[in-house]
Amino acid sequence: QIEAEVQRRKQLSHQSVERRAIISQCYKPKHPEVYTLQDSFLAPEFLEIERFCTSPGADLQGLLSYLESFSDKRIYGLPVFTEQFCQALVDELENFEQSDMPKGRPNTMNNYGVLLNELGMDEPFLTPLRERLLPITALLYPELGGACLDSHKAFVVKYSLHEDLDLSSHYDNAEVTLNVSLGKEFTEGNLYFGDFIQDPSPVPKYIEVEHVGGRGLLHRGGQIHGALPIASGQRWNLIVWMRSSAIRNQLCPMCRRQPELVEAEGFGDGFTEPLQEEEPPQTVNVCAL
Repeated sequence: QIEAEVQRRKQLSHQSVERRAIISQCYKPKHPEVYTLQDSFLAPEFLEIERFCTSPGADLQGLLSYLESFSDKRIYGLPVFTEQFCQALVDELENFEQSDMPKGRPNTMNNYGVLLNELGMDEPFLTPLRERLLPITALLYPELGGACLDSHKAFVVKYSLHEDLDLSSHYDNAEVTLNVSLGKEFTEGNLYFGDFIQDPSPVPKYIEVEHVGGRGLLHRGGQIHGALPIASGQRWNLIVWMRSSAIRNQLCPMCRRQPELVEAEGFGDGFTEPLQEEEPPQTVNVCAL
């Protein structure tokens, strides 16, 4: 069973490339404008936080005055998107779900949702979003490579009464995670957070966090977390696993060992081949010139 799962996972990136090619050729977006990040999509409060973090003298204490902090677990809430954008994006995702396009699912725990790179959103939307988050994550998570999050995996998950209701405890294959509630109408379904995977306690303490439409949560990828069952309605969440090759090239966040890198398509789970040492430059006889 393990060997079969290993082989399945080795095929995932190739199958994803095939699906993306079909979607690019055959799918007609309902809201093509949502595929390219625009300032008008972002909440005014997010733009204000961005301005602060890129200003001279920006520091952690100043940033924290703009954010909602939860417990001492370094989980922070902030407005990310406008309500209008969230509605348009969910409408686009529902249109894609109802199409006959091939669909890859986010992971083994989420059976409903969309891999956003297959929709062609990586370059025009998600990479600019990740880059605009860097001044924020650089102050919040410096030891996790918050200033050099150079790749990501982004997907949307859906919870509803007749599909996935909740999400069991887990940690992410990421240095830093952004989780944004896109709507729609739902009740219950709070997120819960436990220990950091590298610093467990004998009796872990859990906290619950309400997820509000348009608002995002930033947390360390290694923070144990999950989602309680929704009681009614339907909820869509945008998840962005942000990764720093400078960190994970030294130590894999999943197995805690130094990784052995192999060639991969796309971001390759955030690992990068170290640059080959360049040959020393040839000496030049300046006097002859």
